[in-house]
Amino acid sequence: MIVKEKKRIRPLIGVLLFIISIVLFITTCPIGLLYGLFHTAIRNSLRGIGEYALKMAISIDQLGNVVMQHILNLLIIKKGGYKFGNRDETISSAIGKNIQLGTLSGFGRLIDKILDFIDPDHSLNSIDYHIEPGEKAYKQ
Repeated sequence: MIVKEKKRIRPLIGVLLFIISIVLFITTCPIGLLYGLFHTAIRNSLRGIGEYALKMAISIDQLGNVVMQHILNLLIIKKGGYKFGNRDETISSAIGKNIQLGTLSGFGRLIDKILDFIDPDHSLNSIDYHIEPGEKAYKQ
């Protein structure tokens, strides 16, 4: 049996790459957003802008799932619930998986009800079944 060793992460490299990514995001996103909006409007009209905006919203949601994973795990799920924090998954998808498991806290159920008011069955419809679970996704 071959055991694959985990790649060792150097903390300073992670912090440096994080800082570089923030600087690049702040300096280049406004230009990319304006160009993307004009390009999409010319090529695909208003419908294209809606799809473009949805793609950005999903990406921001995935970022939020990583950034806020610890507080979401504390406030939204019960012990043994499906963990937040997978970089490829939205917050709504993780909430939907916890609905199926019956592991949402009272606050988590409130958040789900708010999402349902805006978009009925939003969390359940947002479940991404093709997400590879992270190593810690099922651990406590």
